[in-house]
Amino acid sequence: MKKNNNIPLKAFALGVLFLSLSTMSFAQEKPEEVREYYVSSLIKIADPVLTALSKDQLKEKMPIERSPGAWDDRTHVTYLEAFGRLMSGMAPWLEIGPDDTEEGKLREKYIELSVKSLENAVDPDAKDFMNFSEDRQPLVDAAFLAQALLRAPNQLWGNLEEESKENVIEALKSTRKIKPYYSNWLLFTAMVEAALLKFDEEADMVRMDYALNKHMEWYLGDGMYGDGPNFHWDYYNSFVIQPMMLDILKTLNEEGIDKEKDLKEVTRRASRYAEIQERLISPEGTYPPIGRSLAYRFGAFQALSQIALWEELPEEIKPAQVRSALHAVIKKQIEAEGTFDEEGWLKVGFYGSQNNIGEGYISTGSLYLCSEAFLVLGLEEDNEFWSAPAAPWTQKKIWSGEAIPIDKAE
Repeated sequence: MKKNNNIPLKAFALGVLFLSLSTMSFAQEKPEEVREYYVSSLIKIADPVLTALSKDQLKEKMPIERSPGAWDDRTHVTYLEAFGRLMSGMAPWLEIGPDDTEEGKLREKYIELSVKSLENAVDPDAKDFMNFSEDRQPLVDAAFLAQALLRAPNQLWGNLEEESKENVIEALKSTRKIKPYYSNWLLFTAMVEAALLKFDEEADMVRMDYALNKHMEWYLGDGMYGDGPNFHWDYYNSFVIQPMMLDILKTLNEEGIDKEKDLKEVTRRASRYAEIQERLISPEGTYPPIGRSLAYRFGAFQALSQIALWEELPEEIKPAQVRSALHAVIKKQIEAEGTFDEEGWLKVGFYGSQNNIGEGYISTGSLYLCSEAFLVLGLEEDNEFWSAPAAPWTQKKIWSGEAIPIDKAE
């Protein structure tokens, strides 16, 4: 892959872009500038992690913030959390690949950083070699990393040297010793096996079938799955359940295991869930702080972003209104004072820095699940999602007195 280490950011200059767009009203939004804002926001989140890890300095550079109820020091798990989660959300954008545009050159830079980071993360001789097997948490973030590889098979997996590919496979297989909880955690084992099926042609089909069958059993109706046998009013249908089900079933189908019927049904349910998510976004870009893991911020809208990426939005929801709604959410949270520390690392919080909001399992690395909101960057610039004029989303319409479609359960 051609090196390009001197890439001008120009339109992506973060400070100027954030300042100009923060004063722009909804009616003035230009689609191309909104995409620039998405890209610059993703880069602002990603750059400290990938710059440090690509230099084998993540464990040296990354701070570890914990909440008062933290279970332990989290140093043994937080680095894989940061990298796996970041890559999962960033992967569709990277997969577009480099080109001669400013954004394409920026992608080239971050593809190179991501590949080098991945090499270090799985290299037993690297200082930043990550823990994939001790304690339970590594199963979670190995699954997010596996999901990233499935979302960017050409730019991530395809640019690895053979030795690094072998290291990745060994790291993923080492998670098999971890017993998942009887909940959404079953999907973590299935996601790891899906990646092994695609890249190693050796997978434990029982783990995938069991996880998928249990979640089909736990479907509650109207686009919602239980997290285990019970309903939890939180965002785990978006943080984990629906996106992982979609990606696992898609991979099985692509690898010649007929899951077309299940994939179609799960996509239909996810489309309904995305419809609900779009309606949760207020005219100001806020949304209900319900349930656990609120420190993942706008990662709560991964499902909506993925359904938009897959171009499976309900007919009543236009892509441009999702673009505008997610823009409002991202802008609201990312620009809150205290979201980042002085070195650009994410801080624990929902709106700015709110250390007490993190559960015992939350540390700095956990926060990078917020990158999942950026899946839509996998749609190219000429796609309707990015080219259509700004459009008001559902709550913005109704609270302005406009008519909206009547909502109804499936």
